[in-house]
Amino acid sequence: MDQYFQTKLLRDAQATFKASIQIKEQIIAGSYLHTLIDMAQVITHSIMEGGKLMLCGNGGSAADAQHLAAELLIRLRSHVNRDAIPAIPLAMDSSSMTACGNDYGFEFLFERMVAGLGRPGDVLLGITTSGKSKNIIRALKYASAHGITTLGFLGCDGGLALQDCDHAFLVPSTDTGRIQESHITAGHVLIEMIEEIMLENGSIKINLAQEREMQT
Repeated sequence: MDQYFQTKLLRDAQATFKASIQIKEQIIAGSYLHTLIDMAQVITHSIMEGGKLMLCGNGGSAADAQHLAAELLIRLRSHVNRDAIPAIPLAMDSSSMTACGNDYGFEFLFERMVAGLGRPGDVLLGITTSGKSKNIIRALKYASAHGITTLGFLGCDGGLALQDCDHAFLVPSTDTGRIQESHITAGHVLIEMIEEIMLENGSIKINLAQEREMQT
């Protein structure tokens, strides 16, 4: 690899980091973080009433949905050994996904999952960088019609998904990679808010026995 090409790769990498930082700075300067507080309050209220959080997305957003669900069920912060928080990623297994794709069509996947697993009072978080994912939109519409609060992690102009979200965190970008980076940061912030609210009101507790066991 010649020096010129290495220099180009370095400049491209710097530009990518700078673009990601600039978008996050826009988010900090705007009212976006207030939306995350609203979402955290909606989710904690649902869980305290016996509900749960469902998450769905496609591709990288499916991975984000599973990532965030795992951190709610297990933990995010290594120093916060708290009770599990109920969360279900809807792209759960290849058998259900391929069965729905084969028998009904992939656009029905998440709607079908919400119909089977969702209950009034639950919360659905749809993650789509374009806001145009048909299976996410169908799931949000079904949830809205069946007493399930709808949240969105969106990008671009929010697409059609925006109109079916009770609350939406909209990343001010059209670049898929930059949107996804902001989504996962927002997801971590949201989880920390949920933890803090639930620890403060006593609806979850620090697992002292587990903490002691991990320290030995």
